[in-house]
Amino acid sequence: MSKSMDGKVSIVTGSATGLGAAVALKLAERGSNVVINYTKSETEAKETQSQCEKLGVETLLAQGDVSKDEDCRRIVAETVAKWGRVDVLVNNAGGTKFADHAKLEALNEEDFLWIYKVNVVGAYMMIRAAEPHMKEIGKGKVVNISSIAGVTGVGSSIAYAASKGALNTMTLSLARSLAPEIRVNAVCPGFIGTRWFSERFGQETFDRIVKQQEETMPLQRAGMAEDIATSVVFFCDEGGEHITGETLITDAGMHLGFAPLAAR
Repeated sequence: MSKSMDGKVSIVTGSATGLGAAVALKLAERGSNVVINYTKSETEAKETQSQCEKLGVETLLAQGDVSKDEDCRRIVAETVAKWGRVDVLVNNAGGTKFADHAKLEALNEEDFLWIYKVNVVGAYMMIRAAEPHMKEIGKGKVVNISSIAGVTGVGSSIAYAASKGALNTMTLSLARSLAPEIRVNAVCPGFIGTRWFSERFGQETFDRIVKQQEETMPLQRAGMAEDIATSVVFFCDEGGEHITGETLITDAGMHLGFAPLAAR
């Protein structure tokens, strides 16, 4: 594996488990030192930290809630205190509330505000905290983890889909305003087969959805955390040096519509 990111420093929010952990590990494989952020999952965060360190990089464990500005600033400050730089920021931390899109009373004002605070404002505050350090280096990279929900309006709730649409728009705005020193892109996953999903819905439902993905998606496969992480790291490493303001859909073709095998 190429060590093309040797000596770089990457912050990955919400990286104790799932997609965030997969991104942290792929960055570590490339040689980047990694900040592993968590809110409550300390045990899992320490396990991810251990796996990254086995790849030969340095790590920093940073507890913090990205919906709080003081936590965002502290995470970045601790990073700079340890390494003196921030090269990459992956805004992976996110939240949702499951609610039938047709039942408008299923979401209240507090639900909307909390989801936006984590998914949009949290990403903004992390970028704001990291901006001066990235500009000092002159080659900062920000990757916002969005969702196919922000493109198609599907997803766990209307509030979640709307927040990811806002994150996509913010990606465009910041790509313009932070250039040329900082590149800002987004990745929009479809289904991701993570532990969080199987625990939320149960193994039977999880297996059924995986099978459906394999039978109906154009690429006939269910996305795993490592698949999405590969797209994220593309923007963080040399391959994405000439790209900013991009919203990359990584969903096995889900946005193209279902393509049942019987219809092929």
